Amino acid sequence: MDWNISFDPVLPWVLIAGLGLLGLALVAALAFARARGVLLRALSLVLLIAALANPVIRNEQSEPLTDIAVAVIDRSLSQQNPERVERTDAAAEALKEAVARLPNTELRTVEVKSGISSEDDGTRAFEALNRALADIPPERFAGAVMITDGEIHDAPPDAAKSGIGGPVHGIITGSKSEKDRKIVLDKAPRFGMVGQEQTVTFRLEEVNGPGQTVPVSVSIGGESPMTIDVTPGQTVDIPVTVDHGGQNIVEIVAPPLEGEISVQNNRAVAVIEGVRDRLRVLLVSGEPHPGERTWRNLLKADASVDLVHFTILRPPEKQDGTPTKELALIAFPTRELFVEKLDQFDLVIFDRYRRQTVLPAAYMANIARYVADGGAVLIASGPDLAGEDGLYYTPLSDIIAAAPTGEVLEGPFKPELTTQGRKHPVTKDLPGSEGKTPSWGRWFRLVDTTTSSGETVMSGLDGKPLLVLSHQGKGRVAQLLSDQGWLWARGFEGGGPQTELLRRMAHWLMKEPDLEEEALLAKQQGNDLVIERRTMADTASNVTVTLPSGKTEEVQLREVSPGRFQASLPITEAGLHRLSDGKLVSVAAAGDGDAKEMASLIATTAILDPVAKSTGGSVQWFEDGMPQLVKVDAGRQMSGSGWMGLRSNDAHRVLAVSDTPLFATLLSLAVLLLGLGGMWYREGR
Repeated sequence: MDWNISFDPVLPWVLIAGLGLLGLALVAALAFARARGVLLRALSLVLLIAALANPVIRNEQSEPLTDIAVAVIDRSLSQQNPERVERTDAAAEALKEAVARLPNTELRTVEVKSGISSEDDGTRAFEALNRALADIPPERFAGAVMITDGEIHDAPPDAAKSGIGGPVHGIITGSKSEKDRKIVLDKAPRFGMVGQEQTVTFRLEEVNGPGQTVPVSVSIGGESPMTIDVTPGQTVDIPVTVDHGGQNIVEIVAPPLEGEISVQNNRAVAVIEGVRDRLRVLLVSGEPHPGERTWRNLLKADASVDLVHFTILRPPEKQDGTPTKELALIAFPTRELFVEKLDQFDLVIFDRYRRQTVLPAAYMANIARYVADGGAVLIASGPDLAGEDGLYYTPLSDIIAAAPTGEVLEGPFKPELTTQGRKHPVTKDLPGSEGKTPSWGRWFRLVDTTTSSGETVMSGLDGKPLLVLSHQGKGRVAQLLSDQGWLWARGFEGGGPQTELLRRMAHWLMKEPDLEEEALLAKQQGNDLVIERRTMADTASNVTVTLPSGKTEEVQLREVSPGRFQASLPITEAGLHRLSDGKLVSVAAAGDGDAKEMASLIATTAILDPVAKSTGGSVQWFEDGMPQLVKVDAGRQMSGSGWMGLRSNDAHRVLAVSDTPLFATLLSLAVLLLGLGGMWYREGR
């Protein structure tokens, strides 16, 4: 209960003051004139002024409010060492018991966790503290205690301007004698041109280590690792050839140091996205036809394609009587293209080409060798393939999966996806293929063939093969068994997805990872590793995932669409994950291999100490003993050797307020009337 007096004036204070001065002047004049009743007049004036000021007696009933302390518990990845977990739990329990013993004090606890991706990694202790302070009135905040290893990544850059209205203390859960060995990436390019060399630079660092040469393992793209002897502090450059589009993964691993705090930062992963510069295409056109210009236009319209078009306008065996000197043609460098520089092309396209002396059998054999060694050939055929001078009757027959029967089928048909075509990435979900009947236009001619290998992904008249994709040696061959694709390009009956189909075929032929029909892939989505198996089979085996630490997890896949099976696995470790289903093996980088949490694991006071000092707090090691917790009045020292202080705020909450005006009571009015009556009585005598 608290009593005090306040005023609620009837008139403005200026008028009351004026009346008071005027009355005081009159009383002074009467006193100077030695008039009778001066004291009664003065008393009446005081009572009148007091009545106008209207004094009020206020009685407040209140209760004390607890002071609120905040405990920030660090549960980030760098705190997952068993010893640190034990110390953190012990410190948190000791802090809880110490606050319970303090008078009029409550404890609110927030925990800080971190993820393994670059978006959510790092210990954001002050972000958690500020969230807690948002619900605490400033006049009740007693202070904060952070139980952490000291590796905090959002400490205020200017400790004096942190804006925290109370002491901040730190209890370090690590040890002063900790050891650690880690791999640090100094340079890791994010992108690189396919076929070109990039450089990854790293160094080995040790804390409290022997400083001796260490054998470091380096693996590129899941291949057998190579070993490099590295001295701590030494910078090492690794040349990496970007051999395919998509992710090219480099993993660097150092052996564990005896007694080190963690092996999680003994490895680093660099991911280089392979990007193709330009697609070099050799287009070999044979007999002129309406679709010849379409192929050229499609390829020339793509800025990423470097096209060489080989067109035979007048073969050497043709004799039409035209004098040679009147021909404006020049000899084409066939040997240079088909022998010396053939391996420089990413793709060779034959468009209705018949066997001619300008390209002898030796050149065709060289193209077959080019495919077997990893090259790519697309054969777009018409009636030419069915003839005795077709490409099948050349050394290319060794790489042709669809052999002609000699017949050419005539009649309208809509190209359709086969069962395998709805699985294969080249034709899967091709625009216009939705539903039972495709929405694209018709074709009118098809070369009849029989297939002994490869995948028939599109069919034509009477269900005959229309598009056949096959693997030949290390290379690939695509056969389009109709020369009517130009009808789609010209919009006949609404046209069709010729450009998209050609793009997919070209990239599949060049082994683009996104178009592999047999693939085991994994990529990070949020905090999950999404595993995908693409296959032409009807089922997919379970996948065994080997984590960076060596632990294994078996994942069961489920079919999400024809030819695609998926599953997800929570990511618990940052680094390279190895996948295997018994047939395919692949690797995937998950998390941030160079994350803040893994960048430094040694416990430290250096980061938290400036903030603690600026707020009056301190940072102390738990291994030296749990500091004593005491309540300290505001304005006094908040920390010292072996103790930490929480501010005593003496805050309270008002429950009820009662006001009693003095001159609103009958007694106060009687006193005022008595004074005035006494003045008149004295004046009348």
